[in-house]
Order: sequence, then C-alpha cells, then structure tokens
Amino acid sequence: MKRLHIFILKSYLSPLIMTFFISLFILVMQFLWRYVDDLVGKGLEVNVLAELMFYASLQVVPMALPLAILLASLMSFGNLGENYELTALKSAGISLPRIMAPLIIFTVIVCIGAFKFSNNILPVANLKLYSLLYSVRQASPEFDIKEKIFYDGLTNFSIKIEKKSKTNDMLYDIMIYDHRNKLAKNSNVTIADSGKLDFSDDKKFLKLTLWDGITYDENADRQKRNIRKRDKQQFRVDHFKKQVALIPMQGMDFSRYDEGLFKGHNRMKNLAQLGHDSDSLQQQRDKQIEKLKPRIQSNYFVQNKATKRKIKQKIDKNAVADSTLKQQLNQSLIENFPIANIDSVFETLDAQKKVMILENAVRRARDTKAQIDEQLIKIDKVDYHLVRHKIEWHRKFTLSFACFIFFFIGAPLGAIIRKGGLGMPVVISVLFFIVYYIIDTFGLKASKEEVWPPYMGMWLSSVVLFPIGVFLTYKAATDSAILNSDAYIIFFQKLFGRLKKKKKKKHLRNI
Repeated sequence: MKRLHIFILKSYLSPLIMTFFISLFILVMQFLWRYVDDLVGKGLEVNVLAELMFYASLQVVPMALPLAILLASLMSFGNLGENYELTALKSAGISLPRIMAPLIIFTVIVCIGAFKFSNNILPVANLKLYSLLYSVRQASPEFDIKEKIFYDGLTNFSIKIEKKSKTNDMLYDIMIYDHRNKLAKNSNVTIADSGKLDFSDDKKFLKLTLWDGITYDENADRQKRNIRKRDKQQFRVDHFKKQVALIPMQGMDFSRYDEGLFKGHNRMKNLAQLGHDSDSLQQQRDKQIEKLKPRIQSNYFVQNKATKRKIKQKIDKNAVADSTLKQQLNQSLIENFPIANIDSVFETLDAQKKVMILENAVRRARDTKAQIDEQLIKIDKVDYHLVRHKIEWHRKFTLSFACFIFFFIGAPLGAIIRKGGLGMPVVISVLFFIVYYIIDTFGLKASKEEVWPPYMGMWLSSVVLFPIGVFLTYKAATDSAILNSDAYIIFFQKLFGRLKKKKKKKHLRNI
C-alpha cells in the first residue's frame, strides 16, 4: 500500500507544482497589467522592480494555490482514468476514497500551511508591497521632453522646444517659463536659439546650458499690481551668448516611504491584531452611541422631576389664567403630564407666542438633526473599518478552506471525465474558478456595503461549492456516469414515457 500511496503522490505533485507556477505567473501578469501605468517611465532600478515582483507574487499565492489544486487534481485523476489505472485499482478491490486518502492528508497539510501563510507571511508581504508601490507612485516620471509641447514635469518651470537632435542632446528654439514668482505668473521668460541638457549624478539637478538667448524679467511688486501703476513696474531684458542654469529635480529620485504609515490597514494584520483592533473599534463605536443619547435627550421633552418642576413654576406664574384649567394641569403633572394637556396649554396662548414656540421647536429639531448626523458620520467611519477588519479575519480561513473544497471537486471530477493533459481539465478548472470568483466577489461586495454580515458574505462561495464537492465525490465513489449522455437520454425517455402513460390513462378514464 505504501507503493500505491507514493505512486499517487508522485502523479499529483508534479502537476501541482507546474500548475501552481503557471497560475502564479498569470496572476502576477494581471498585477502588472493593473499597475503598468505607475511603473513605466519612472527610471526604477532592477532590484526595485524585482522586489516589487517578489512581493506581488507572495500576495497572489492565496489565489493561485486553490486554482493549482483544482487543476492538478483534475489532471492527475484524469490521467489515471485515461490510462485505465483507476479501473485496475478498483478491480483490485481498492475504493476511490482509499486511493484519495494520501492526497486528502496532503491537502489538509497544504490547507494548514496556506492558513499559516495567510496569517503570518501575507500581512508582511502586503505591507512591503503597498508601501513600495506607494513610493513608486510618488516618484515623478523620467524627464522626457517632446517637440512643440510644453513640459510641466519640473516644479515651477515649463519648457517648450521646437526641435531636438536625434544624434545628440541638442535642443533648438527653446522657451522656458519660470513660475517661481507666485505674484506674477509668466513674468520670467527665457528664449534661446539652442541648448543642451545634462543631469547630475544623483539626478537631483538638471543642468541646462543655453546659447544665444534673451531673458525677459518683470519684477512685479505686490503693492504695484493695479493698472494705473503698471508704468511704474520694473522690466529687465538680458541678452546672453551662453547661460548655465541648475534646476532642482524634486521628486525625480526614488525614495522609500516609512512602512509604519501603512500598518493600520486591515490587510497588514494577522488574526491576533485583527481581533484586538476589532474589539477596540467595537468599543469606540459603543462610546459614540453612548455620546449620542444625551444629545438627543437634552433637546427633547423628558418626563422627569426637573421638567415637571419647571412646568409647574410657569403655571404658577399665571401662564394659564383659567383656574379650572390650572388645576387640571397640576393634576396632570402627577400623571406624567399627558400630551393632550400640553396641547391645552398651547391653545391658550396668543398667535405671536404660538409662532415663536413653533419656530423655536423647528430650530431645536434642526439642531438636533445636525448633531445626530454629525455623530452618525463618525459612527459610519468606525463601522467602515470594523466591517473590513471582520472581512479580513474571515478571509484568513476561507482562502485555506477553498483549497480543500477544490480538491474534492477536481479529484472526483477527474476520475469521472477520465481526460488528462491540459485540455479538458483547464477548461473545467477555469469554469469552476470563475464561478467561485464571481460568488466570492458578490459576497465580498455585500459584506462591504453592510447588506450581509461579514461572515455570511465571506463564506458564501464555500457554502455554495462545498455541496458540489460532496456530490461529485459521492458520484465518483459509486461509479455513477453523470457525464454519460446515454444515461441522461435513457432517464428522459423513461420520464416522458411515464408522462405519456399517465395522460393515456387519464384520457381513458374521461371516456
């Protein structure tokens, strides 16, 4: 039996390794396609790009591994079925669950390893990746000036050229606007017949050498900017044969940002950190709600002793002239001051006081609504982070459990279709993975929008696909031909035959 287990493991491991790296390559290419605009033209060094690709590869491992397990199990059991090796093993009295036993143990080990990877390695990889990607995004593109187009990539400078040489670095018909004077835009203009660009070794300065040019400089004064005093402005014109200028290249060099700026994101945390921060966010949310209650109560009528005492004082100050009504109101204070008696007091007031009271009530209601809305915005922000922390907490388990589910879909399905290679297994794997991805995306979106609880949205794909895996395993273990067209034809022929017999009997009874 050991030889059989070793044979099954060998037939499974080689397709698994191959399909894993194929899936990894495809997903990394998808990552590059997504962020290609942020990477091109930045002059990044090879080691920076290699580091970025390494962390991107680690990030897509939780998605590549389930796809690789599904494809590898389909291929391995499809090859066994196509070569009649499964038939030989079953004829020797070895059942399919027994054949799958070593792979089940191996898959459980892989699932545990995937969970450890998602919990311990993936948060660090995400932190490194997103901090590095943010640093790359902040770097300005390389200096690439084009003909007859103003280049605004330099801070406080705009450059335009009519022509540039294809054999050397010479530029012709150059126009440079200096915007360092914030008071008067376009007050400093330099026009040159030709020029040449050089960069400093650290790429922090641009050395611009100009020949045969003129500089127009308007020294605008903050106190002399109106039209009547325009003649008092100072103008300066400089003619030069050669001029050398050093322009600072701010942001052109690549610099790494502190990784501590990104540690608060939910994808950069493990289970312990997610659980701790979720509890903190929940406590913060509860405190925000507790702060909301007294604000509402302070702006509304509350039936307490202090309120009754204030109302009684107003009644005693001849707020109500009718002694009978006054006696009724005093009695009603003992009976929790019914609303009907409040209306009675309101009806005794004149029109001006009624308008004043209504306007005051509307103002207090608007103030209260504004306070509630302000507090609800704070609560919504806490809910936003709390939901995403819970989503990430469940994601640690669902991605690992997906490996287990895909094995029990791929292995029995491969034993049923009995087709190896990369043809049919690839098609079926892609279809199942697309279904899984669509369901998972739907559940994730529903959880983020708080339509469903996070646990329901994140486990939706597993709940849908797990019964399919159980069904396929049962059918493969009982040698049911679920993909045999003849079996379905016979089934529907029997079904339609029974329906025809029932109709015939019903027709004979009517006669």
